[in-house]
Amino acid sequence: MTFDLEYNSERPLMIIPEYGRHIQKLVDHCVALETKEERDKMAKAIVDVMGNLQPHLRDVPDFKHKLWDQLYIMADFKLDVESPYPQPSKEELQEKPEGLPYPKSASRYRYYGNNIQTMIDIALSWEEGEKKEALVFTIANHMKKCYLNWNKDTVDDNVIFNHLYDLSDGKLDLRNSEETLSESKSLLKKRTTQGQHNSKNNYKKPHHNNQNKNRKRY
Repeated sequence: MTFDLEYNSERPLMIIPEYGRHIQKLVDHCVALETKEERDKMAKAIVDVMGNLQPHLRDVPDFKHKLWDQLYIMADFKLDVESPYPQPSKEELQEKPEGLPYPKSASRYRYYGNNIQTMIDIALSWEEGEKKEALVFTIANHMKKCYLNWNKDTVDDNVIFNHLYDLSDGKLDLRNSEETLSESKSLLKKRTTQGQHNSKNNYKKPHHNNQNKNRKRY
């Protein structure tokens, strides 16, 4: 007695494995049908079954459109049916996407982070006045705090002013300013106090069950 066994290694590769081999066979059978009426009827039935197999796609916009596109893909774009959506082209789907640009970052002084550069760009877009001066000094104070977090326990204000001048391409110049930034001790104290506050919030007092306190144990 011999059995005609079919091994996966001998089967053709599935284009979209998520739907399984039976759906792929149905698609192949639909492509091979002679009349367009039969193909239209079977293609709609296959799309309904695909929707039942992928219920999470119902939350995706253009749910039906996505299913029809996948049907054409599994048919290798050889399916001639009346679809409610335009048939996608094989070249369009195989086209490589454009490369994504790398995000701009303050690579010269990484310890300040990317947000500092964004804040500096916003300050440069503001008109001259008290609000802009206040924003610039706020940025400088935040830069000093970031510097203390990652480098030393003390830093001279002139170092921060020079870095701000460099990051703003010479457009924000506080090097000759008579104003002083917040003291390093106060910034470090805020950091320590904030860390202690977070650790207290994360600590949970153990809960003791007093119901078994007076119970005899044998």
